[in-house]
Amino acid sequence: MGRVRKVLTGPLVIAVLVVAVGGVGFGLYWFQPWKLWQDETVQEALPGVVETSAPPAAAPSGPPSGAPSPATGPRTLASGELISHEHATSGTVKLVRLADGSHVVRLENLNTSNGPDLRVWLTDAPVKQGKAGWHVFDDGKYVSLGKLKGNKGSQNYALPGDTDLSSFSSVSIWCDRFDVSFGAAELART
Repeated sequence: MGRVRKVLTGPLVIAVLVVAVGGVGFGLYWFQPWKLWQDETVQEALPGVVETSAPPAAAPSGPPSGAPSPATGPRTLASGELISHEHATSGTVKLVRLADGSHVVRLENLNTSNGPDLRVWLTDAPVKQGKAGWHVFDDGKYVSLGKLKGNKGSQNYALPGDTDLSSFSSVSIWCDRFDVSFGAAELART
């Protein structure tokens, strides 16, 4: 009995236990498996859209009938439906020009899995079905619009002012930690 106790408390066994506990801790940090069961819903209104219950006021006299009227609200420039890649993903993506001339990518009715280090990317990559589309979005040009605010709901992501919109044709929900797309949408110009 003393010999077994001596082996179990020996430096090699203690070192193996320390490495094993450290490995489990690192694995939990890296993969964050609990996020698969945690949903975060975000419901943002489209900027520049004011919802009122009052009837519209009388319109002030506008520009002469031959002149074009100025844009008064957000305008959808392109849109597409999200397809699933690494995780089941659905919803609509819209590229919207706001009344002030700035642009946002809007995710509507997003439904995907939660995960570690999820980002929203505007990219130049084509959207491919299945596993062929999982890893293509970091091969070319992309603009990271920030961390995914929530894995469910509707949310907005501002584009940098110097973004050349003609260079980008898709949006990906990108897991930066594992370099894989959870889902993506091809943007069709409207």
